Amino acid sequence: MNIVLCCAGGFSTTMMMEKIKDVIRASARLNIEDFTLKAISADMLQEETEPIDVVLIGPQIAHREEYIRGILEPRGAAYAIMDKETYGKMDGATALKMALIADRKAHMKGA
Repeated sequence: MNIVLCCAGGFSTTMMMEKIKDVIRASARLNIEDFTLKAISADMLQEETEPIDVVLIGPQIAHREEYIRGILEPRGAAYAIMDKETYGKMDGATALKMALIADRKAHMKGA
């Protein structure tokens, strides 16, 4: 699964990305090789050429949801906006759960 984390500059999402990787590595059911994670600024999303399954959006750029959705819908990629509490605590487990749920919902819609 290819997960892209977006924020204003890509810096705080880099920390969240590492927390998500820690959760995956500690899991008995998940395999880190099954995931590709990348942290970028929202302004770089349009130029992203790799396939994207899910974008996790930092709460500080939630106001850019329409812009981001416009980029992702043609690609068939799902997204979720991380809430302030999850983001503030750098809760990688909850963020990963949000990505997995968004991906599953997108597949259910397409089925």
